[in-house]
Amino acid sequence: MSVAARENIIRRIRERLRKPEAASEGARETVRAHLEAHAHSPRPPWDQDPAVRFCERALGLGSTVDEVDSSAAVPAAVARYLAARSLPLRAAGWAEIAALDWHAAGVQVMARPAEDADAVGITGAFCGIAETGTLVALSGATTPGTVSLLPDTHVAVVSRSRIVRGMEEAWALIRAERGSLPRAVSFISGPSRTADIEQTVTLGVHGPYRVHIVVVR
Repeated sequence: MSVAARENIIRRIRERLRKPEAASEGARETVRAHLEAHAHSPRPPWDQDPAVRFCERALGLGSTVDEVDSSAAVPAAVARYLAARSLPLRAAGWAEIAALDWHAAGVQVMARPAEDADAVGITGAFCGIAETGTLVALSGATTPGTVSLLPDTHVAVVSRSRIVRGMEEAWALIRAERGSLPRAVSFISGPSRTADIEQTVTLGVHGPYRVHIVVVR
């Protein structure tokens, strides 16, 4: 759906509800107060370290996980992963990722949206969700969603300090740090899979069939 079509639909809904084109500050404050006062639903108890839980759950979803001591160690770790699977040492990537020293590791990472020919996409992550082993990615000018969606192999880099307990904490972090939502918020829980065809699980139908996560301590 185009942006113009989306705006047209929202405009028509607004007119039917007799809502103003822009919400007043009072209305926005009412929504903020509701969100802040909204109690969390019952959640399963656990006291495990969030990063440890995240890695365990991610592995259970079919992702692979590596841990490094610093961002400077990321290129070498990714190069080892790609070489071990005979994957191209060439990838599309987010700007923050492309800024690392990939040349020393023998990998070429280009800061641009992914294209059909790209076999590997390398992204960061806004945060990780320990409860489900899920990565959260926010779209933007320097964080195009295609990098995690088009290539067959998605490599994601997430800081250990950015791993939160659950979905509730992830949304709270987005509101606290971003205020308004971007065009797309992606929740990535392992490789893409579906069982639509004869109830047979197939990987890579709607996105990457290989997800590798590098956790930076």
